[in-house]
Amino acid sequence: MLIRKAQRKVTKARVGITGPSGSGKTLSALLIAYGMTGDWEKIGLIDTENRSADLYAETMKAGVQIGEFHKLDLDPPYTTEKYIEAIKAFEDYGVEVIIIDSLSHAWAGEGGLLEQKDQTSKVGGKNSYTAWAEMTPKQNKMVESILKAKCHVLTTMRSKTEYVLEANEKGKQVPRKVGMAPVQRDGLEYEFTMVMDLTADHIATVSKDRTGLFDGLYFTPDVDSGKKLIEWLESGEKLIQQDTIVKINTKWIELGIQPDLIDPQTNKLFGAPLKGITEKQAQEFITNLNEKLQAKKEQAAAESKGA
Repeated sequence: MLIRKAQRKVTKARVGITGPSGSGKTLSALLIAYGMTGDWEKIGLIDTENRSADLYAETMKAGVQIGEFHKLDLDPPYTTEKYIEAIKAFEDYGVEVIIIDSLSHAWAGEGGLLEQKDQTSKVGGKNSYTAWAEMTPKQNKMVESILKAKCHVLTTMRSKTEYVLEANEKGKQVPRKVGMAPVQRDGLEYEFTMVMDLTADHIATVSKDRTGLFDGLYFTPDVDSGKKLIEWLESGEKLIQQDTIVKINTKWIELGIQPDLIDPQTNKLFGAPLKGITEKQAQEFITNLNEKLQAKKEQAAAESKGA
């Protein structure tokens, strides 16, 4: 068991945006993504909403000229496998932010997990419990693909809608639409860096915020929200650079140690595989390897002199 000092690293955003229909989830995600990148070409959107995101391209919204971002359209059945494939496609394409609009379809849409569960439970000898035993690994694999994506990921989720009565400025009771729990598997919100809840009036609050940037605020998500978020994400310790990885691998081979043992060693020392350690930790590791290489040379020289 490794006991180590906690260290905040540069990391990728995992943001959930929830709200009832018409609350502005898609637009909020687009504005935040643009604030994070400053370039519409670096944004990829996975659209399960009947291509509705196309309506935002080349329009002026909230004082921002929205450009031609990249899109992938998903059609029914909305299987978790399709979501995973779409995420991988955008990773390979090289975008910096992936917007999943919306993740609710993977759960409650046509061909989603709830429908698959119902169909599976009708098969002879199976019940709801055994059906979930098949569905849960699919959900977990999709969530894992989001959490391990190379890009920032913003996901929108529909909220179950409820109407409440409240007094207007004239004292008359009028109905107001409010969003409740997101339409997705219970507990999914724990996986995100931040969960932003939108009202029908496009006002956001955060029900979870590991950054602390928006906690306790009532705000309208915009480009500045994305700028603040990316600044916080990139303010941690920088991750190891590719040239440093090459340098470490070279020294590791010089020591005559099997390459597949390097990740177990960095896990033991720093709690992460080689590509997950920071540049500062990498330099510490290089110092350790240099000392071992020097000891190996001295031992070889001593053995040569003794011979």
